[in-house]
Amino acid sequence: MTDLIEVTNRNELKTFIKLPYTIHKNHKQWLPPLMSDEWKVFDKSKNHSFEHCDTIMLLAKKEARVVGRIMGIVNHVYNEGHDERNARFCFMETYDDSEVFDMLIAAIEEWAKNLGMEKLVGPLGFSDKDPQGFLIEGFDDPMSVMVTNSSFEHMVNHTERNGFAKKLDLFQYRSPIPDVIPEFYTKVTDRVLQRGFKLVEFDKSKNIRQYVKPAFDLINETYVDIYGFAPLQDIEAKEFSERFLPLLNPKFIKMVTDEKGKMLAFVIAMPDISEGFKKANGKLFPFGFIHILRSFKKATQLNLLLGCVKDNIRNSGLDALLATSLFKSAKEAKLTTLDSHLIMEDNTKMRALMERQDYSIYKKYRIYEKEL
Repeated sequence: MTDLIEVTNRNELKTFIKLPYTIHKNHKQWLPPLMSDEWKVFDKSKNHSFEHCDTIMLLAKKEARVVGRIMGIVNHVYNEGHDERNARFCFMETYDDSEVFDMLIAAIEEWAKNLGMEKLVGPLGFSDKDPQGFLIEGFDDPMSVMVTNSSFEHMVNHTERNGFAKKLDLFQYRSPIPDVIPEFYTKVTDRVLQRGFKLVEFDKSKNIRQYVKPAFDLINETYVDIYGFAPLQDIEAKEFSERFLPLLNPKFIKMVTDEKGKMLAFVIAMPDISEGFKKANGKLFPFGFIHILRSFKKATQLNLLLGCVKDNIRNSGLDALLATSLFKSAKEAKLTTLDSHLIMEDNTKMRALMERQDYSIYKKYRIYEKEL
């Protein structure tokens, strides 16, 4: 017999957070997140996104053993901004057990209906910055980016069996980093610099902090058409940056400003440290941080994480300036491969840029939807 338990106390939340480490114990491609980061996501006192969302977290228990979990979210900021009445399901984990999966998803459907929602979409978290979509292609390729969803193939099968249909797909590209910067990039870069735009580079993390708020202000301005994105409040931006800034190498953060120092574009990337995360298995101490630090030195791939260009100057060549600088830093660090992170299938401009440079898709993810 399977029972569902709503997470209402710290012990249950601890079980919710730790469950994926059990389910994926023998999953070779799974990339375990840091448990300390997971607390920052799921603890209401540490994540201010809860303040403008209705949420529910459920555990499935079968014969005294916890065998599944799911979270439901209604992001009121997003719904109001897009005139939608959608709920989201996310952070779902189960073994290949149809009874458990069906009970969890049905419970979120009922919860969403009781809140007056008209559609259930997912996997999709508080925003597009959380893992989104179930993996539909590329199951045998190791995960390399921390905020992607390393799900089993059975999650797709159970989702579709429950009447969910495709909402949209997301693609992950990978390509060799060129030994020589393409002439097109260098020519455009020279023209951009001659027009007075300034490239800002960093060698110390402390120098980045003054740019955190301007960067998230630019994200809020330019990401409005990205599915699932809701503008981040200052406190949410601060929480997000504090989660990831300690892991970033300042050499792979590039920005462009105007002559007065106003931010116009930026890109953030980091070496692939997935091997360190696997060995740490969610724990920084006592030895996890050592594995992560060592993986920085062994990395051969650079993972793109975030980037944007101010809307009214998107065709000014700032992306070429950022790419040229990023390629140079990558070659200096002896990195050989670039990972694009997730690109939505309808982002035709970004996909065309990738495909012109011989990037190949190696993973696909799918967000589903269902009328309630």
